[in-house]
Amino acid sequence: MAVKMRLQRQGKKGRAFYHIVIADGRAPRDGRYIERLGTYNPLTTPADIKMDFDKALDWLQKGAQPTDTVRAILSYKGVLYKHHLLKGVKKGALTEEQAEAKFTTWLSEKEAKIAQKANDLELSKKEAKKQRIAEETKIKEARIKAIADKLAAEAKQEAGDEKAAEETAEETTEANAETPETQDATEDKKEEVKAEEATTEDKKEDVKAEEVTKEEKKEEVKEETPVEDKKEEVKGDAKEETKEE
Repeated sequence: MAVKMRLQRQGKKGRAFYHIVIADGRAPRDGRYIERLGTYNPLTTPADIKMDFDKALDWLQKGAQPTDTVRAILSYKGVLYKHHLLKGVKKGALTEEQAEAKFTTWLSEKEAKIAQKANDLELSKKEAKKQRIAEETKIKEARIKAIADKLAAEAKQEAGDEKAAEETAEETTEANAETPETQDATEDKKEEVKAEEATTEDKKEDVKAEEVTKEEKKEEVKEETPVEDKKEEVKGDAKEETKEE
């Protein structure tokens, strides 16, 4: 049967990590497996790979076929390079000591590169954080300056308004200030107004007196003898005159 070295998916949606397994090529991706070699987490930087080096090399020598992703992982961990050196030992091109020395040299260089990459990533993160803090500080200072300028402008405007109000009050006071002559003229005008008001009151009293007189006359007219009585008196006088004749 075709044996493959492949990844078996684990984890939640959007947070996946993988097991490196040896499985039958006809089995489902997440189905049964023969042996688990390690784990692969692509969410970290650099990716976190934990693998049993000797087991992976043994299965590779037995003919297990890795998938593309697993092949990249084996190359990254040096399994493929060690497998290549062991082929050279079998063919007699290298001795085991030479192969081990080459692999040790390659492994030390690889680890140095990985450490340098991790260090560069850490430095870049720190630099990015420092730059972000500097930008935030600039923005904060700009906001503080804008607020201070706004408050200064408002204070200046208020001071200008107060000064204008004081000037207006002074002008009004000066305009309302009266000289002795003006005060005398004002007093004369007040006296004239009072005299006119007194005259008006006298006229009102005269009108009221005339109205009272008219009312009295009306009452007198009402109290006079009626016309019928006058007629009787005239008739009586006529009769008396006839008798005398």
